Amino acid sequence: MLDVLALEEIDRDLYRSTLLFADPFPLYGGQVAAQALYAAGRTVGADRLPHSLHGYFLRSGDAARPTIFRVDRDRDGGSFSARRVVAIQGGEVVFSMSASFQVPGPGPDVQVQETPRVDPPGELPPLALPRLFSMESRRPSQPYEGRFPNRFWARATVPLPEEALVHACVLTYLSDIGTGLSALPENDASPGPTLDHALWFHRPARLDDWVLMDMVPGTVSGGRGWYTGSIATPSGVLAASFTQETLFRPGRNPFRPGR
Repeated sequence: MLDVLALEEIDRDLYRSTLLFADPFPLYGGQVAAQALYAAGRTVGADRLPHSLHGYFLRSGDAARPTIFRVDRDRDGGSFSARRVVAIQGGEVVFSMSASFQVPGPGPDVQVQETPRVDPPGELPPLALPRLFSMESRRPSQPYEGRFPNRFWARATVPLPEEALVHACVLTYLSDIGTGLSALPENDASPGPTLDHALWFHRPARLDDWVLMDMVPGTVSGGRGWYTGSIATPSGVLAASFTQETLFRPGRNPFRPGR
């Protein structure tokens, strides 16, 4: 897991991934998004934590070649820092991201909706999460039928450092796996590659402890499918929310566990 996030600093605000491996699928979107967030996080103060990111998957990447990450420092204010990141392979942008970081401040802490109530992970059968390094998962009862579960527990199988940025990046890595659209009928069309991904970090969560990922299908139109998701702690604390849009075109597509 920490090898996924390892980046070589080439120059100021310029980084290169170091984990290379053969993969029959295009570069997993959660990997490049997590690395982009980590690159951006290395350009802000340690007291500023990510609170949101918005990413676009522009081209297929290759896991067997390094990715270059260029960070633009858009603004550093009294409480917030804004960054833009482009991920480049072969001279072309494969992914772009805007990310915002904040110095946590005082204020109310309100969670309006309860997170789903499911059996604890220790009582559930294992679930294989394809393409993820150093992650394990458990499958609770499902709200929808589909090829891939819409709801599951997951955690890193290796100890993670205390650094909050690392846990936010591992959460990002996890958030792109699967699809919330797998429950929809596939007679005419089915989910394809990810187009864009947005993620909001509400509260800290350790990703070497269990978190519950829950995805809810939303709508399909114009050859695109859209769904929402949440990631919560075992005690029901909402750690993060995300939305994702994928291609949803006519013709049966083989299940792809990530971009």
